Order: sequence, then structure tokens, then C-alpha cells
Amino acid sequence: MYPFLDLVTLTNVSVGVLFIGAAGIIMLKTPMDKVIMFALLQGGFIGIIVSAKYLDVSMAAAIFDPISTIIMLIAITKLDEIRKNKLKSQEEEFLA
Repeated sequence: MYPFLDLVTLTNVSVGVLFIGAAGIIMLKTPMDKVIMFALLQGGFIGIIVSAKYLDVSMAAAIFDPISTIIMLIAITKLDEIRKNKLKSQEEEFLA
């Protein structure tokens, strides 16, 4: 009756989410938007691992993915502070 519903499987949806996340990381400019797209990419990655029936690997990935996101957020905030301080010091040198 609806043959296109046969295409809606865990693997196909996970691949779609994975590609959306990867395209978002490439195309978006702000670092916080990239973090959101990285979370989408991680969700698609875990879905593909689950569809391949590697449940132990998917459990490890589900544990380590939020940790990597937190580390990436810390790095983004530190880089933002460094860029602001560098810009501020350049402005002070220009005024002096």
C-alpha cells in the first residue's frame, strides 16, 4: 500500500541524521551551531552501530560521546577567551 515506508528503517534514518550532522558541521559558521550538529552526527553514528548489532560498541560510544561534547565545549570557550584577549591586546597596542 505504501511502498516508500519500506525505506524507513533504522539504518536509513541513521544515515540521514549522520549526513545532516556532517553537512551542518561543514556549512555552519558559529562554533555553538557546530556543537549541535556534532550531536546530530553522534546520534546517527550510534544508530548505525546499533543497526549493525554491535551493542557493546554502541554502549561505549553512547558513554563517550557526551564526554567528547563536553570537552569540545570547554575548548570552544577557551578559544573564545583567547581570541577576545588577543583582540583586546591588539587594540591596546594600536591605541598606545
